[in-house]
Amino acid sequence: MPHDRDATGPGIIDVWTWSLDAVDPDLAAMLSSEEIARASRFVQARDCHRFIAGRAGLRRILARYLAVAPRRLGLTYNAFGKPQIAGSNRRQLHFNLSHTETTAMLAVSDHYHVGIDIETIRPLKEDIAGHFFSPKEYMTLKMLAPEAYLQGFYRLWTRKEAFLKALGVGLSLPLDAFDIAITAPQLERLDGDPDAPINWSLFDVDTPSGLVGTVAALTVGNSIRLRYRTEENDLLTGLVARQRHNAPLPHRNDDSPASPS
Repeated sequence: MPHDRDATGPGIIDVWTWSLDAVDPDLAAMLSSEEIARASRFVQARDCHRFIAGRAGLRRILARYLAVAPRRLGLTYNAFGKPQIAGSNRRQLHFNLSHTETTAMLAVSDHYHVGIDIETIRPLKEDIAGHFFSPKEYMTLKMLAPEAYLQGFYRLWTRKEAFLKALGVGLSLPLDAFDIAITAPQLERLDGDPDAPINWSLFDVDTPSGLVGTVAALTVGNSIRLRYRTEENDLLTGLVARQRHNAPLPHRNDDSPASPS
């Protein structure tokens, strides 16, 4: 059965982080034959390894929630390429993966549709904001001080991308069909859905240095917090908990004072 921590509940979205450069000879054994075939098509060995590490991490983490072996986890994809758990008898689980260079992050919820996007902050070769943001977003971005522009660009980029990934419709939704704030993680407008700003929540993600990220979720007004997790920390927490559970009780003789009730 899944561990208690592997149930997010209505007030929590789990955000997992792992390195794509981790060395583990068992990673490839967790992948499906289709994923192995995809990995073999990468020209650079580094890119192949990072793909394998990303998919293996995804499978290993989701398998914790579903109590199955990572390789036996079935994944299907909607018409726009968003993955989901295969099988109608499986526990409902919403998830989304993002990666950039050496880092992968995964958002998981058993209540809400989620999307996550992380990006490495790097100088822009040209001003592409006008091509990817709505007119309102573009004008707000241009009003930022020069030293704040790059951070603002990537904040807005990840917020829009995370929202699109949570919707699961890809670029079939025009990028100017919705407005997202720059000064705060908030959806301001979605064409055809006046209730969207109330129903959707956006969260700035705590990322490794040099990255920026956003989680988007259809929370329908519920109060949510992000729970940050790594497999290393979970393993340590589990060991400490087991040690405490198995620790011998302190010896008490007849002269010892009784504990207060």
